[in-house]
Amino acid sequence: MRVPNSVVLPVGTHVDCCWEQEVEEKRCDIMAKISAILAERKSNLAHFINNLEGSEEPEFYVDQWERLKEMESCTLTILNLVAVNCTDHHDIKKLEATILEHVKNEELFPEVVRVLPPVYRQVEAAIVDIAQSEEVADHGMMDLQYLLSKLSQCKHLASLGRELLQDILRYLHRIGLVVWYEEIKHLESTVFLQPTFLITMFKLLVRYRLVQQLESIS
Repeated sequence: MRVPNSVVLPVGTHVDCCWEQEVEEKRCDIMAKISAILAERKSNLAHFINNLEGSEEPEFYVDQWERLKEMESCTLTILNLVAVNCTDHHDIKKLEATILEHVKNEELFPEVVRVLPPVYRQVEAAIVDIAQSEEVADHGMMDLQYLLSKLSQCKHLASLGRELLQDILRYLHRIGLVVWYEEIKHLESTVFLQPTFLITMFKLLVRYRLVQQLESIS
């Protein structure tokens, strides 16, 4: 509820481990719990706001009151939970189709038809070229400042300020072209130009039915 007009699509996995009736029961239970959490959060916000407004010296809490009112005004749309069998490629494709269908819904995403400035595409193309260059290792990890410097060396991007370049990086992170964990202190100075490498590494570290595989080995 901290992001205006948020849309959340709950996804339930491991459907293959449940009976069909169990899947529906769990779906209803999860959606009910989500509704209860949202109702409780909304009630708590209203309670905090009322306490501040009813305090003897409300002028001392203006900043806090404004933040709470901003959070209260944020809307949150919860879509119907999608149950997926992670071992079934057809189910994965159905999930992709469901996500695309929701994303194209202008009622859910009124800004979906907004046209990005051309410079966003130019920076995106420049990053793709850098990622494919020989100087970048297969893992695609690059220091943030070095990447910004490389982008600034491009003639058509030389006039762009660092702030704008970082804004564009945030956008590219949201669409999955790069991965930049800006909010994590130990990773804020690193940009991953090859997100697929991270996915491959996670697959090696976390495998489906890992417990059963370990038991079979022992």
